[in-house]
Amino acid sequence: MRTVDHFVVGGAGGSSGRMHQVWNPSTGEVQAEVPLGDAALLDRAVETAKKVQPEWAATNPQKRARVMFAFKQLIEANMQELAELLSSEHGKVIDDAKGDVQRGLEVIEFACGIPQVLKGEYTQGAGPGIDVYSMRQPLGIGAGITPFNFPAMIPMWMFGMATAAGNAFILKPSERDPSVPVRLAELFLEAGAPEGLLQVVHGDKEMVDAILDHPDIPAISFVGSSDIAQYIYSRGTENAKRVQAFGGAKNHGIVMPDADLDQVVNDLAGAAFGSAGERCMALPVVVPVGEDTAENLKEKLIPAINGLRVGVSNDPDAHYGPVVTPEHKARVEQWITTAEEEGGEIVIDGRGFSLQGHEKGFFVGPTLIDHVTPQMKSYQEEIFGPVLQIVRAKNFEDALRLPSEHQYGNGVAIFTRNGHAAREFAHRVNVGMVGINVPIPVPVSYHSFGGWKRSGFGDIDQYGMEGLRFWTKNKKITQRWPDGGGDGSNAFVIPTMG
Repeated sequence: MRTVDHFVVGGAGGSSGRMHQVWNPSTGEVQAEVPLGDAALLDRAVETAKKVQPEWAATNPQKRARVMFAFKQLIEANMQELAELLSSEHGKVIDDAKGDVQRGLEVIEFACGIPQVLKGEYTQGAGPGIDVYSMRQPLGIGAGITPFNFPAMIPMWMFGMATAAGNAFILKPSERDPSVPVRLAELFLEAGAPEGLLQVVHGDKEMVDAILDHPDIPAISFVGSSDIAQYIYSRGTENAKRVQAFGGAKNHGIVMPDADLDQVVNDLAGAAFGSAGERCMALPVVVPVGEDTAENLKEKLIPAINGLRVGVSNDPDAHYGPVVTPEHKARVEQWITTAEEEGGEIVIDGRGFSLQGHEKGFFVGPTLIDHVTPQMKSYQEEIFGPVLQIVRAKNFEDALRLPSEHQYGNGVAIFTRNGHAAREFAHRVNVGMVGINVPIPVPVSYHSFGGWKRSGFGDIDQYGMEGLRFWTKNKKITQRWPDGGGDGSNAFVIPTMG
């Protein structure tokens, strides 16, 4: 049995001896084990980070950027290996796995420009002989707690920005697919990063709580479910930490009557069913405006969904692969049953799907459910599987209200040829990321990622300039060089620049 060990300085292995199974979702077999660490292991990692971080922070930004450039080259050179490793544990198909790696790599590319974005501000002559300037300095040690669905992208979103800014970083990835995060840490070391700058500790709630409570970790970034995100934000901030915690989603796709339905169907097929729907930016709810739009869209969706090919992760012709664990497969199928019991029309049923030769794999067939209403629990909660729900809207205002009033506010898309409708929608919708004829509106690396409402806790987004602000603290300096001419007569008056 293969063991995916911690990546910490001085040897790994927690004292608890607890192990977690890592599945091969395509075959339904256990392929590896991962040790679950404890507070003592975290203490070791933190002590190492405290030793290496000051020298790294004192390294000039251009030299830190060169490590990022070298890391970028290593990722590109090992892209196929990383994608295959990712697919074997997560289940997403190889091309989708490469996309996972690539979207994380784009943040590393942004971090290659860290000397430019770290520059502060300067005002000469803010007062008589007084200059004011600012500088951004690292926090010390950052920590990231990342989900199973993007084991390459989200870790790179976090540690790329944090380490480029001068911090050490401790990553706690999902125990469901831990191999890629460890491999990324190995490549980061190979790129020239000091040993101990990026460490990987595996664990469950015990390790998460240890991170949240550790006095030497001032900042934590998290992506996962909303309930856990709220818990992490509350406990972390209670311990006076800086926390960004991103949760679940129920992204809507509004289809206006003038939309190009053929293009919409193509977009929906990928956005709703790609990666077996295991994306926080998936599009699991489509909202056609008007009955004619709904019927025409449904007519086109049925053959498109029936034509999707479900296969093992290394099948080059598969559109998507299995879900990550047997428990998750059962959960998704239960949500389909719940929707049916609530009155939804199961147009295409993915329950009980079996792939010949891989009958033990965790496959869920593509599912289409019509006549879903906002009162249904299956609409209110995140399913996180290959399930597309149709919620029919009477008009534009009705469609606008659905995502705006939903508990989640991660992403939303509108499909239309009408510029006024698109502009009005983008301005008024109560959601953090908006796509206009773009089904998965994940911002590029030099902007920032973040949802609203129960999709995001904290007020600073991931990566881009927002990420830089999160992983640094802003120091402001007001300076004067006296010439000996002052008499000190106003020493007891608050200084002003008037």
